[in-house]
Amino acid sequence: MPFRSRRLLAFLALHGRQPRTHVAGALWSDVDERRAQASLRAALSFLHRQIPGIVQADDGEVQMAEDVSVDVHEFKANAHRVLAGWLPELESVATPALIGGELLPGWYDEWVLAERERIHQTRLHVLEALSGALVERGAHAQALEAALQAVEIDPLRESAHRSVIQVHLAEGNAAAAVREYQRFRSMLRDELDVEPTHHMTALMQQVTRHDLSERTGPGAPGTA
Repeated sequence: MPFRSRRLLAFLALHGRQPRTHVAGALWSDVDERRAQASLRAALSFLHRQIPGIVQADDGEVQMAEDVSVDVHEFKANAHRVLAGWLPELESVATPALIGGELLPGWYDEWVLAERERIHQTRLHVLEALSGALVERGAHAQALEAALQAVEIDPLRESAHRSVIQVHLAEGNAAAAVREYQRFRSMLRDELDVEPTHHMTALMQQVTRHDLSERTGPGAPGTA
């Protein structure tokens, strides 16, 4: 498929019904309006011939056919539900319809970059929300998988590392929580020369208080 036709499909998938003049101007902004409109007509002509019915053009506007499934739309719908508290039954959190993926890798159009960043941030919030909800369900392995995926996507994101630490604490793995904190703190110092926020330090204080209470509680060595 010609690249101009693929770009047209991607643009319509992301933006829905649009005036033809706007589509032509957005996709071929480096040429004059006449040539941009000609490129749009050529892209539409190819799609009408090769994939009849995938796009609809009428009344000066163009859109994807309503019965075409778009994975970005499915991800956004699921993300909205997860962030509102919905937690599906999962065999694995590594489900693209649930946690999404990188939008159009290798494309650098402005309209792609803006949407890519929105989806990037939504993915991180979804993974963190899933991790927290799975901890409450007691599904610690899946919760850790979700939290670690968030860390992999954005290694300097503190809330992702807090999610990992919270899973370790829920499992009673205080040492693993401390190691995660120390790795993140060292990374911040090396990369940005900053310290973790008070949210992270307050979370780690829970570990030290818990450890101290266990060592000084009834029956602990050295107590009456």
